[in-house]
Amino acid sequence: MQKSVPILQVDGLSVRYGKVEALHSATLTVGAGQIVSVIGPNGAGKSTLLNAIMGALPQTGSSNGVIRYLDEDVAALPIERRVSRGMCLVPERRELFASMSVEDNLVLGAYRRKRAGERSFLDQLEPVFRLFPRLKERRRQAAGTLSGGERQMLAVGRALMAKPKLLMLDEPSLGLAPLIVKEIFHIVSALRETGVAILLIEQNARAALQISDFGYVLETGEFALKGPAQDLQHNPQVIETYLGLVKKAV
Repeated sequence: MQKSVPILQVDGLSVRYGKVEALHSATLTVGAGQIVSVIGPNGAGKSTLLNAIMGALPQTGSSNGVIRYLDEDVAALPIERRVSRGMCLVPERRELFASMSVEDNLVLGAYRRKRAGERSFLDQLEPVFRLFPRLKERRRQAAGTLSGGERQMLAVGRALMAKPKLLMLDEPSLGLAPLIVKEIFHIVSALRETGVAILLIEQNARAALQISDFGYVLETGEFALKGPAQDLQHNPQVIETYLGLVKKAV
């Protein structure tokens, strides 16, 4: 049986900001329909990793290494070309249009599909509303009036409007109450059924590993550990450094 090609294959990815190396020789794989988590402390380089994969590094940053998406080397492609191929990043800041309605923010997520001439570019609107019933209730409401959890739902929903094959989430639980965090991760887990591959960046190691297939631990710009998520949950080093801290914080 022929082995399927990974959605994302990163090999030897390094990122520098001037003389400072923020990420060193990172290698990871995300398969079709998988949820892969990268956990680690604040400042470890997690967001840098996502931005490099997406081609969204600031001008002061430079990267080298191999980034293969659907078996195509995309390392030299601009962010717009990566998005058009089905890569999508939900940034930590969410970057919603606060004065626009929930529905208009969602429609903007399908803009590239509309520009590409897809007649059915709004075909994901109802599926997004089924996934996030609260957004449907607030579809006419300005995005800036939503709660933190609802804004996170809207950011993910807007990304799904583009029908991504690879969805990258940067700290989706950041700043949210524990009950809302549980709801957000339940929804992320449910996305697996849509077939989208998910690369999840999180400080909440316990919640991330519980819904993931595979995990990586990033420390000071390098992967210190990797393995099936269930194995990492029982790894003494992970328990002591991350899961213990998360447990105390709940």
